[in-house]
Parts: sequence; C-alpha cells; structure tokens
Amino acid sequence: MKLDAKALRYMSTEDFRVLTAIEIGSRNHDIVPATLISQLSHLRSGGINKFITDLIKRKLIASESSSKYVGYKLVYAGYDYLALKTLSKRGSVASVGNQIGVGKESDIFVIAGDNDEQAVLKLHRLGRLSFRNVKNKRDYFRPDQSPSWMYMSRLSAMKEYAFMQVLHEHGFPVPKPIDQNRHCIVMELLDAHPLRQIEKVGEPGKLYSELMDLIVRLAKHGLIHGDFNEFNILVRDDGSPILIDFPQMVSTSHANAEFYFNRDVDCIRTFFKRRFGYESVLYPKFALDANKEFDLDVQVAASGFTKKEQSQLEAFMESEQTEASNAAPHSHDEEDEDLPSDEEIVYADD
Repeated sequence: MKLDAKALRYMSTEDFRVLTAIEIGSRNHDIVPATLISQLSHLRSGGINKFITDLIKRKLIASESSSKYVGYKLVYAGYDYLALKTLSKRGSVASVGNQIGVGKESDIFVIAGDNDEQAVLKLHRLGRLSFRNVKNKRDYFRPDQSPSWMYMSRLSAMKEYAFMQVLHEHGFPVPKPIDQNRHCIVMELLDAHPLRQIEKVGEPGKLYSELMDLIVRLAKHGLIHGDFNEFNILVRDDGSPILIDFPQMVSTSHANAEFYFNRDVDCIRTFFKRRFGYESVLYPKFALDANKEFDLDVQVAASGFTKKEQSQLEAFMESEQTEASNAAPHSHDEEDEDLPSDEEIVYADD
C-alpha cells in the first residue's frame, strides 16, 4: 500500500480534527454520522460537509449508508495520517522513503527522523486479511463492543512495541524500538539478512545452538516467541542472530505455553535439517528447560500493555489461526518460501 506522506503538508488543522472525530466516533459506531463528527470536531455542521468531501476525495475516509443514516468511517490511509501526524510532532518521522517490505498484516517503509538517521516504520494492518468476518468474533469482547481493524491493529502495534522495549532493555538481540503511535512502530534499521535467504553458514551447529539458547533464555525470562522460525530471524555478517516480529509472543504462564515452546523448537530443527542438512539430538524441552527465573511478562503488563488487551489480541489471533488451518491446512514447509514475514524484506538485499 502506497504511503504518500507529502500530502500531510497540505492538510489543514480542520482536516485532522475531522479525522480525529471519526476515529473517536468509531469506538461506538460502525459508521459515524455527520452530526456526531461536527460535535466531536467542534466545527459548524454547515461547514463540515466540505471537509468530509475533501477527505473522501483524498481516500482518507469512506462514506457508507445504514438503514438509518449516511455515515463515514476511516480507511487505513486516514489512520496512517493520524499516526504520522503524531510521530512527526515528536520528531520520530520527518520523511518517508520507499516501501521496503510487505507482510501478511503489515507494510514497512524506510523513514528518517528529525536527526536525519534512517529507521524503519512498520504499520500493522490486521484488517487487510483478518477482518473479513470480524463482526462474528465477539466472544472475547463485551456485548456492546465491536472489534475493529483499528482497535486490533493498534493492539498489535502496542504489544510488539512493549515486548521489543522490554527485550531490548534486557539485552536480547532485537531491533531498538524508537517510537509507537496507534498502529505504527518506529524501530532501528539493521544491517542483517533473513535466515530463510541464507543458503550456507560456516558453522550450522553454532548457529543452531545460539537459536536454541535464545528460545530457552526467553522462556527463563517468562516469554515464548510463538513464531520463532526462519522468517523472523535475521543473521548479521558475523553470524549473530537477531529476533524480530513479536505480535504472537506469549507468557510461559499461558495455557498453551508448552505447545508454543515446542513449536518454536520444532521449527528450528526442521529448517536446519532441510536447509543445512544439520540435525542434533540435543534440543530444549519445556518441562526441563523453561524454568522461569525472571518476570519480563509481568514487566510488559506494567509497561502499559494490559493483560486484558493481551488476552483480546491472543484470542483473536488464535481464532484466525484456527480458521486458516481449517480453510487451507498445510505445513510450514518449502512451499512457504514465498511467504515473507512482516519485517523480513526490510533487511534483505535488493
């Protein structure tokens, strides 16, 4: 999806007041009536139509009719602009460069901040694939609360940023987090290559051991990545691994913790056997190696990403995984080689 940040310069304060009003109104309305937009934006109802028309032309909002009224809703471009406006005010994003990655549920761009240093902007887009049947997924929300692509994408970004912060602070090999707003994360741009693109390594046994040690180290700190595979591991030129993509990370106290731990281990064992012809009888086991010594999962909750929000996001993702498995079951095999992770292309060579 193209991100035309230049248009931000030509948007008025009133334009952003209308976008913000629709964002706020969307919390309780699937489509927001013009009268409510006028009320929330503190703009006269007679003049609000001009701004709404302009925003529709710019494809930042869309109009939709219900049985009772014509209303308006944000589309991803409008939500992007709201986040970029905030990140720009903070100095985290001064300019947006090329799109360098696209995942199943994100878009990724190179950006520069006020300090002119390049970084990565990741925009979570859960609604792109996951929300075709979102209105049917209410079992983990209040009866009066409708899960939306905005809400779930924001939760996904909040979770990833919270985990990235805690992991980086405790010396784990992850990108340095820089800023987060709504569904957007700004993080360090790294010089590394996706593991799935590497055909040969000098010492596969050494890299295998480092990755297994990383799985165990995470578990001892109370965390399980949940998607620990060649798509979400980068390797520097010196052979050291970097871990990316954290929306599926769970606590070792999660009901399915052992399943996720074993799946992470099996993904690495399978990949190393297939790609490098390396197989080891030594691998970590949840019952023996996942003894919790630190409480990073608790620290994540203390950082502002609450257990309630974590539960909502986990329940939604598990529901999506179940639906995907039932619709088109397949193994994480060679056929997946053409399916990049959300961040992978960011660090790949052109």
